[in-house]
Amino acid sequence: MKILIAEDDPTSQLMLKSFLEKWGYEVIATDNGVQAWEALQQEDAPSLAVLDWMMPEMDGVEVCRRVRQDPARRHLYLIMLTALDTTDDLVKALEIGADDYVSKPPNHRILRARIEVGARVVQLQAELTQRVHDLEASLTREKRLQGLLPICSYCKKIRGDENYWQQVEEYIEQFADVSFSHSICPTCYIDIVEPQIEQFKAELNNKREEES
Repeated sequence: MKILIAEDDPTSQLMLKSFLEKWGYEVIATDNGVQAWEALQQEDAPSLAVLDWMMPEMDGVEVCRRVRQDPARRHLYLIMLTALDTTDDLVKALEIGADDYVSKPPNHRILRARIEVGARVVQLQAELTQRVHDLEASLTREKRLQGLLPICSYCKKIRGDENYWQQVEEYIEQFADVSFSHSICPTCYIDIVEPQIEQFKAELNNKREEES
């Protein structure tokens, strides 16, 4: 799992990076809020970020505010890192959209516990999103299999959504979680297959008689 760090103090940044890598996380380190915001806008951006409250150019508060105002990034889990520890400051951090906070200098045991909580939340969000996508796909397939389907009276092909005619089994396999194994029913065996076998035998006998 990738975690972003936004910390302008080189010593603190190195310490955080060392802790997180030791705990098995992939770390993207940035020196200020502008770099952090740019990193969080990338397609493969981390889902969890540790933001220092006070940084040059753009502080952690502004990064947090921008994330919460962006519909595509509201799911990010944000931990505010701050030397401010008054009740008003901590309430402000949560009101602007931070999910959690850690006081500076961070106690590594508390930091790890907070990171693990965030990682679990991110994992649960990912699983929920995947289940929603699966459900939407299932509902779409079910909707396509309901209602009136144009079918050819002669060859029994179905006309699909793009006005393309295809075999019934191809259409169903495309929009439902099923597959077909072809066989022959008793009626078709008697009406179609047996006469074909008898005809083949007769043709074979005639050919042998001609050759003899």
